[in-house]
Amino acid sequence: MAKVPVMQAVVDVLKSEGIDTVFGCPGAAILPLYKALETDGTIEHLIVRHEEGATHMADGWSRTTGNVGVAIGTSGPAGTNMITGLYTAQADSVPILCITGQAATSKLHQEAFQAVDIVAIAAPVTKWAVQVKEAAQAPWIFREAFRIARSGRPGPVLIDLPIDVQKQDIEWDASIDAPLPVAKPEPHPARVERALDMLLAAERPLLLAGGGVILAEAGEELRALAEHLQVPVQATLMGKGAIDEDHPLYAGMTGIQTSQRYGNASFLESDLVLALGARFGDRHTGDLATYRGDRKFIHVDVEPTQIGKVFGPDLGVVADVKLFLQALLKLARERAAAEPNAWTERCAELKRTLLRREDFDTVPVKAPRVFKEINEFYGPDTYFVTAIGLYQIWSGQHQKAHKPRHYQVCGQAGPLGWEIPAAIGVKKALKTTEPDAEVVGIVGDYSFQFLVEELAVGAQYDVPFVLIMLNNEYLGLIRMAEDHGGYDMKYEVDIHYDTNGSDNVKIMEAYGCSGTRVTEPGRIRESLEWARKEAERTSRPVLVEIMIEREGNTANGTSIAAMREYEPLP
Repeated sequence: MAKVPVMQAVVDVLKSEGIDTVFGCPGAAILPLYKALETDGTIEHLIVRHEEGATHMADGWSRTTGNVGVAIGTSGPAGTNMITGLYTAQADSVPILCITGQAATSKLHQEAFQAVDIVAIAAPVTKWAVQVKEAAQAPWIFREAFRIARSGRPGPVLIDLPIDVQKQDIEWDASIDAPLPVAKPEPHPARVERALDMLLAAERPLLLAGGGVILAEAGEELRALAEHLQVPVQATLMGKGAIDEDHPLYAGMTGIQTSQRYGNASFLESDLVLALGARFGDRHTGDLATYRGDRKFIHVDVEPTQIGKVFGPDLGVVADVKLFLQALLKLARERAAAEPNAWTERCAELKRTLLRREDFDTVPVKAPRVFKEINEFYGPDTYFVTAIGLYQIWSGQHQKAHKPRHYQVCGQAGPLGWEIPAAIGVKKALKTTEPDAEVVGIVGDYSFQFLVEELAVGAQYDVPFVLIMLNNEYLGLIRMAEDHGGYDMKYEVDIHYDTNGSDNVKIMEAYGCSGTRVTEPGRIRESLEWARKEAERTSRPVLVEIMIEREGNTANGTSIAAMREYEPLP
């Protein structure tokens, strides 16, 4: 067997694992890997402006493709800068691989320049963090990293590469190598049968689609089961898009923030919930006593330790969600079918009547009006990216999702600034399958300031997408508070909407991108149309900054039975 540079073997592994794009920032301690990438020439590399940005790009790429996203950094602070991205991926079950350079092994105990123990630092926020100590281990460690990232509940891994290990040669033949198989747990037949018995015995059952439905590519099975048994379907925030929200059986979202009125109402009337790949997060359940009530729960999850973590279900099933739904659907087709019934009609009535108002014509613009325009302007094939804050809550409450992997949201970790790099990752993920697909980021004025430098990556590599900013001038309030000697946010100030320009539009222009500011609801539609054409014309990010009311409210509460609604029914 021929000897090759070990980093060439690593690149061979990356290619065979389906990696066509990586995101990173080179440095001295990782140059042998970069040399191998350059020599091979088949994997596209985008140089980022900050290593955290690389992790979020890999995150967006992974959420869209379902494959393992790859981010690369050098030694020391490059790795520590990646920790937020690793945590974000771990929290939302996203498989990414972070590769870090490292000082020579002989110097690691001597506090050498940028020689930080990144493996120990990353361990709490990864499924596996490992340092390659022998060059001959490298391709096998990479294979195992991909297997671990994909297995069970997906998640992030980190591989640390000392510089001396990267420079060695090993025996390697890529032609006789392949990815390691990933085992998917099949459901125990007796538990599938019990689950069906419970579903058929219930008078008011619900299917609850968590993020695990999307990760398992089980959207078709979910829809087929719902239609066959005529069971209404809800989604969690991470499961948004698992079923078309315009489907007659879609019954909304339950929660104390990202929820619909009709979602909470139908959940409270249910007597059984079949939860599929859901974590029962606190913003979904709210007060647990109210959430549980007298209803029964079936919890299906690929990760055994998730079952019973928040509360003990009436039935737990450890299985890949897709395999479980296939088995349940097969059994259901053998035993029963259903027609629309009083319960499905009740959920449809709630969906038709318990809405929230969106048709505001006031100035400043109210946030729900923005999402009304988004829903009406963009088609079901659009890919959306949104992060954390009030705009995430408004988006969850008002924005529709129609297809799996088309609504990307960082749910649990909520890192500010996630949207811009994630949108770049989403767009690059579509370069061969859907090169003309629209990618739209929803962002707030505060989050926009974080990782804004990654706009330069979009401009440099011709990555077009539209950013829709909901700007309540929070940063402006901070500046004004500082001028008055403190951060008292109750200080009354008058907001002046400068229609001739804005700081955020100037920021876009500084990075070679375009932007426009909107102050009236009647101009939102034409601005979205302009942004679509401008992104296509320039092949760069484009900003639509919409000035919304300074003190806008969202429906919220501590219990799904006691939500504060700030607007009357439309």
